[in-house]
Amino acid sequence: MNFKHLIILLIFFAGISSCKSVSVENEVSRTEIKKMVTDTETVLVDVRIPEEFAEKTAKGAINIPLATIEQNLDFLKKQKQIVVFCNRGRQAEQAVELLKKNGITNVYSAKTVQNVEAIQNEI
Repeated sequence: MNFKHLIILLIFFAGISSCKSVSVENEVSRTEIKKMVTDTETVLVDVRIPEEFAEKTAKGAINIPLATIEQNLDFLKKQKQIVVFCNRGRQAEQAVELLKKNGITNVYSAKTVQNVEAIQNEI
């Protein structure tokens, strides 16, 4: 292995090890998420941008983009249970973290719109 490959490999591993991992406290089982998604009192929040929301979302979901989530804290604090989702799960995890920092503890990530749709299609 030459020096150039070694440097690339080191940069790669440094990048992987510096990635923030999902905190365990935000993780819930698929069974628990299924119950939440199908509960009529759960608010499903699509945290993607309005254009993506307009193209496709889960049944009954509302759109509160991640960039505006803090502007909606009063509304979200009044909800019994909140399930957030996006395209790949990253923004959903960021939304959970942000909401928890603001005292909203009844929030969970279903990760992706596809996950929520799959759950809704099972029933």
